[in-house]
Amino acid sequence: MTALDDSTVRDPDTLRADMVRALRDQDAITSEPVAAAFAAVPRHRFAPDAPLELAYDLHRTVPVKKDEHGLDISVMSAAHLQAVMLEQTDIEPGMKVLEIGSGGYNAALIQELVGSDGLVTTVDIDRDIVDRARLCLDDAGYTQVKTVLADGETGVPDGAPYDRIIVTAAAWDIPRSWISGLAEKGRLVVPLTVHGTTRSIAFDRDGEGLLSRSYCLAHFVPMQGAGAAEERKAMLRDGVALRTDDVRVPLDARPLNHALDTPRLERWSGAAYDLPDELELYLTLNLPSPARLHAAQGIVDSGLVEASALKGVPALVSRDSIAYRTRRENQDTGGFESGVIAHGPQADVLANQYAALLRRWAQNHRRRGAATFRYLPGPVPAPLPQCAVLRRHGIVTVTWG
Repeated sequence: MTALDDSTVRDPDTLRADMVRALRDQDAITSEPVAAAFAAVPRHRFAPDAPLELAYDLHRTVPVKKDEHGLDISVMSAAHLQAVMLEQTDIEPGMKVLEIGSGGYNAALIQELVGSDGLVTTVDIDRDIVDRARLCLDDAGYTQVKTVLADGETGVPDGAPYDRIIVTAAAWDIPRSWISGLAEKGRLVVPLTVHGTTRSIAFDRDGEGLLSRSYCLAHFVPMQGAGAAEERKAMLRDGVALRTDDVRVPLDARPLNHALDTPRLERWSGAAYDLPDELELYLTLNLPSPARLHAAQGIVDSGLVEASALKGVPALVSRDSIAYRTRRENQDTGGFESGVIAHGPQADVLANQYAALLRRWAQNHRRRGAATFRYLPGPVPAPLPQCAVLRRHGIVTVTWG
């Protein structure tokens, strides 16, 4: 947010107007209806315990509820991400919309978009969150929004079919109830997590399945209940972990930890390091045995693991070896060059596979929006299609333009 002087910093109307202008400037808001919704809804009324400056910050979330370990299990999403997702959703007056994951504020924005002739239902698995959303909605004057206590995995069949369904928690899969709950020309916007990386994907209904229209980087707290993620984690040593949701990936902590003690192999691709979120998505969905490598700051400072692993980096693993992405300055590739660090007996093989993907992305797919996602529910075809990701209720397939 742009800094404000002391005379205006406590004025929520000024903060809200500044927020809308900034969201426009950053192209998070691109339509007049979404701008009007953000201008109308008093965001701070849905974050009564937060400082006004936090409530109206473009890129910060507002904590709502924590678990017994102090980790956020519910937050009010950053205004920037909410705006982007509402633009993806393309809500029109008179529509019937289901929100999965309650907080109140986003439901109020949706009510502004559908108008007095539209219907908005918001559902959450947590009684505390539903009760809080109800209180905030009533306090802000959005009494017509319907709040439901239920597991979002099941949707809300009583109100189906919906013209739009928008999910505000990171989903590991897309249950049949969401697809069957859509109108024939309906749209589902969902932060879908695949191999540890999440994108907000706007899916249009395509027969019995779904076809993507757009996607963008997103960060959300994960779904709870029946839709919770299936993920394995291996702690290699203090401060170093591997995670994967692919059942085919071997995660044996002992030999992989031993691999880190072997000399590192560096392999430079000669390819540009650019658009890191798009590159990460491509690697995540094309590595043949994918995981995410996480390393703490102390491990990175020691030189054992590169800084790319601080927030998680796509890794290629075998039973006893590991390879992951890094970068270095190189003006010949536009500023930075992508490369591979590998450890273990199979380091050379893994590094070659990884570097080939880095070059393929740079040569053929180095742009935004190159991926097209399909979700196909039902029995898994055999053999599994190339670039397909197995889920509980179906498969995700990705093609690259």
